[in-house]
Amino acid sequence: MGVSQIKMPQLGESVTEGTVDKWLKHEGDMVKRDEPLVEVVTDKVNAEIPSPFEGKLVKIAVAEGETVRVGAVIAQIETAAAAAAAAAPPKEKEAGVAHTEVPPAEPAAGRAPQPQPQPVPQAADGGEHARLSPAVRKLAAEHNIDPTSLRGSGMGGRVTRDDVLAAVGTAPAAAPQTPAKPAGPAPAPARIDGTREELVKLSVMRKSIAEHMVRSLATSPHAWTMQEIDVTNLVRYREAEKDSFKARHGGPLTYLPFVAQIVCQALMEFPWLNSSWSDEGVILKRYVNLGIAVAIPDGLIVPVVKDADQLGFTDLVRAINDLVDRARSKQLKTDDVHGGTFTLNNTGATGSIASQPIINQPQAAILTTESILKRAIVVDDAIAIRQMMNICLSFDHRIIDGMMAGQFVNWIKQRLEGWTAGSIRL
Repeated sequence: MGVSQIKMPQLGESVTEGTVDKWLKHEGDMVKRDEPLVEVVTDKVNAEIPSPFEGKLVKIAVAEGETVRVGAVIAQIETAAAAAAAAAPPKEKEAGVAHTEVPPAEPAAGRAPQPQPQPVPQAADGGEHARLSPAVRKLAAEHNIDPTSLRGSGMGGRVTRDDVLAAVGTAPAAAPQTPAKPAGPAPAPARIDGTREELVKLSVMRKSIAEHMVRSLATSPHAWTMQEIDVTNLVRYREAEKDSFKARHGGPLTYLPFVAQIVCQALMEFPWLNSSWSDEGVILKRYVNLGIAVAIPDGLIVPVVKDADQLGFTDLVRAINDLVDRARSKQLKTDDVHGGTFTLNNTGATGSIASQPIINQPQAAILTTESILKRAIVVDDAIAIRQMMNICLSFDHRIIDGMMAGQFVNWIKQRLEGWTAGSIRL
């Protein structure tokens, strides 16, 4: 019968690879169209991938924990549609729905089976089977081990982290390639005191986040600024309206949408904050796709509210609440994490009063809202107790200078401090 291929999807802008975290079906299982098939993790999202076909899962090509390029085949499903397409004349195939097909596993009756090429070891930058995940590549380099000399225990002969660790101390060191500076001794594996220490293996998502954070700092020269804001009027309004808002609209009224709406307006006034760097120049975005950082047990996900600058306040609340709920229940879709132009994060939910966030590449800046605390401040030469909140901005210093960053956060400050009940309509 015909077989359709399942490929690694692109789960985010600039994402080039993904890691299979967990298979939700086993070989031999029947799978319905749009039924969750596999959990995939990248540095941007942890999502369940639905099956695009209905049929029998005949092969899992990538094991749990393996990292492959976007577009790589991760599974094969035997489908009736693919079988019909395979049996149709050439013209009929061209007219029908396109399916990615692979040759049948068994030779047709009366024909001699054609010899199939067997996988052979290749260099690390060679074929599909020899490709290494960034973590494995880094680990091998740290221990001066040539990964092409190892016998991989992963699916398809791939070299895994365990293969490299097993070779530490037993494999001869690879010849160094004229290092720029004298190479020091290879770091020894961590020694754990089993009675007082515990080694907790990193999750796939935590590894991806770590790699993304290091890459962001290496890509953009980060600069940082902070502004304190008197949000007393906003606090009073939200306290008075939150119960009736939930009764009318069915969702909570948090502080984040108030800030989000004003940030969208500010980005229209300061488009350089809503841009990205390229070798040809700075790309200014005339729309706001607002990323909302969402904390989940394994890390952080940044789903995107598309065209957030075009939404009214109530629609913005609904959009944010929907993305937060689906992020925490692993129900985000591919499009939910694509195309962000600016990121907003509420670190105040953890009690933080100041933070220095790392830019979500390829964006130009990221803003955090901090805890709202009662503080004694001077108002018109008198001491007053006010509700104060800090906002913190990290920005790409290649694109944005301190003056522009200061003007941007001051614009937000003025709108939040001057906020009144007439500023929006619930």
